[in-house]
This record gives sequence, structure tokens and C-alpha cells, in this order.
Amino acid sequence: MNSSSRCSSSKLRILYIAYPLLPLSEHSAGGAEQVLWTLERTMHARGHSTAAAACDGSHVSGELFATGAPAEQLEQFHAREQEQSEKIVRWLRAGAASRFDFLHDMSGSFWRHGGEVPLPILATLHLPRSLYSGIDFSSVPEQVSFHCVSESQRTEFADLPRMLSVIRNGIALDRFPARLVPREKREYFLWLGRICEEKGTHTALDVAHAAGARLIVAGTVYPFLYHQKYFAREIIPRFKRGGSRVRHIDRPTFVEKVEVLANARALLITSEINETSSIVAMEAAACGTPVIALRRGALPEVVADRLTGLLADNAEEMIAALSRINEIDPEQCRRYAEEHYSAGRMADDYETLYRQMLTECSAMKQL
Repeated sequence: MNSSSRCSSSKLRILYIAYPLLPLSEHSAGGAEQVLWTLERTMHARGHSTAAAACDGSHVSGELFATGAPAEQLEQFHAREQEQSEKIVRWLRAGAASRFDFLHDMSGSFWRHGGEVPLPILATLHLPRSLYSGIDFSSVPEQVSFHCVSESQRTEFADLPRMLSVIRNGIALDRFPARLVPREKREYFLWLGRICEEKGTHTALDVAHAAGARLIVAGTVYPFLYHQKYFAREIIPRFKRGGSRVRHIDRPTFVEKVEVLANARALLITSEINETSSIVAMEAAACGTPVIALRRGALPEVVADRLTGLLADNAEEMIAALSRINEIDPEQCRRYAEEHYSAGRMADDYETLYRQMLTECSAMKQL
């Protein structure tokens, strides 16, 4: 079968590349890891051959190529990244490349090794441009194509070559309850995510304090020095100030995460960076829980203002929005999630993009 036929009809053979920081599993906390796990799971269920190169301890639906221990400190990241990339390159050049049609790089950096492996590479850009400050985009290997996860993000990468369609993230809706908690039984607001400065955890605590509202902060302080210093400097004093109105759930399991999402009056998103997507906003909608978010980056693309939540320009507007949250219908949130956020929709979009990329690669080889 020639490559053109494979592009149009056959099952795909895909190697996914994960970030080298954390194991990949259904319990992954990072957004990029959750997207990769969900996509690999869905593509494998559709009969495609899938493999993932990821940290030791990862659990995937297809084959796992374990690349080494996770980095325990952010300061180890670059060394761990290099170690993972070199291990993958050796494995592919030793013969494994023949088992795949292409690589889907979700690590943000493996694509730079494109000249060392004989396969097309699709690189997903998960982060804002400012967080790729250490990466040189001026010399991109010919077989590498890029894509973004939102329109607002794509405007930051307009200069990159071979930029393909935007593919918005999706979630595994089957993991979230369709039976919604009645609005009158919801007693607290929720902040959920990595506790760090760029996620603005302190702002959520300030907003809830100003409104006299109960707040659950569900999230982990990663073992990175600047995260830990932020937690000690900005968060612990606010926990003490909030007293019984504030509760912290450290390292919530997936079951705990779903429970606190489903029972929250609203999820607060207080990011100080231009988010390129928001998995947690999608998960909230799937639970029938509205979102109150700062109008940053792609959040206006994810949160349907006055339909699945309320957008605010600053903390003062967020405080006012807390009293208006009953304007949002939980049933409508769930319907919107089913129509726009599903893993099936995401997989459909990626299948189309994969085949487009392979067709274009085949055409270039024939020139």
C-alpha cells in the first residue's frame, strides 16, 4: 500500500511524545498530559496503533516506551528533556521508526530533533509564546509541522512555517457525571489547578475573601523552588486569613476532583498569563458548574460568556460576578460541553489533520 492510500483509508500508526516532567496517566494533573492521555486513549479505541514515549510510571492504552524517571525538580528539566530526546532518537534509528507513520510531539521540544529521525512530525504548541523563550524557532526541520490549540494562541506564532489548523482540546466526557447536582445544594466556590504565581491562586483567595464566600483550593504545589516560595509567601497567609471559610485539598485524586467540581457553585480561573486553552473549564462545564474567569488569552474561546460562565476584566468584576452566578444554567453547561468539548470531536479533528499532513508529505516526496 502506498502512502497516499494509507493517508486516505488505513489505520494510522502514531507515536506520541510526552513532556519529560511527569508520568502520563488518567491521574495526570497537567493539561498537556491530560490531553495526550485522552487523545491516545480515544485513537487507540478507534483501532489505530498507538504508542507513547513518556516517563517511567506512565500508563497508556497502547504501547509505552519508558524514557526514564520524571524530573523531581524544575532545575532538572533541561537535563531530563535532553535525556528523553536522545533515548527516543536512538530507539527510532535502531529500527523502531519503521513501525510508525509519524510522530505527534506534545513535549513542546522534541520536534527540534526532526532532522535525526526519518518520520514526519506534528508538533502541538500548548503554551503561550513567552514560555518558549528558550527555544529557537528560526531553524525548523523540513518534516516538522506545527499547530496551536486556540485562535488567540495562533496569533502569537504567525511567523512559524508549516502552521496547520487549530485543534481545540477536548476531554473524556464519559468520566464526568451527566447527573448534575442541584444548584441550591452547592455551597462553595472552587479554585483548581497548579498552585503557582502564573495561575493566580492568590487572586481567587482575595476575591472569595472580599465577597465573604467559602472557597476550596484544590491543587498541588509542585517541588519547584519558585512554586514553593510563592506558596509560603502568598498562599499560606491567605489561608490563615480565610480561616474556616477556606479549605485546601492537596493532590486531589481524579474522584476528588470530580466531586469538588460537581458540587461547586462556580469555578474561579484567575490566570495571570494568556492561557492557550483550559481543560479545567471544560471539566467544570461537563459537571454543570459555571466558570468565572479573567478575560485572558483563549479563555473567551473556551468559556461561553453568560452561557457556561462569566468573563471578567479584573478582580473587582470577578467579585461582582459571584453574586450573578445563578444566571448560568447547569444543564446548559453540560449540553455545551457535549457539543464542543468531547474527546470524540478532538479525535475527529486530529484524524483529519494527521491525514492532511501525511498526504502533503507524500506529495512533497514525489516532487
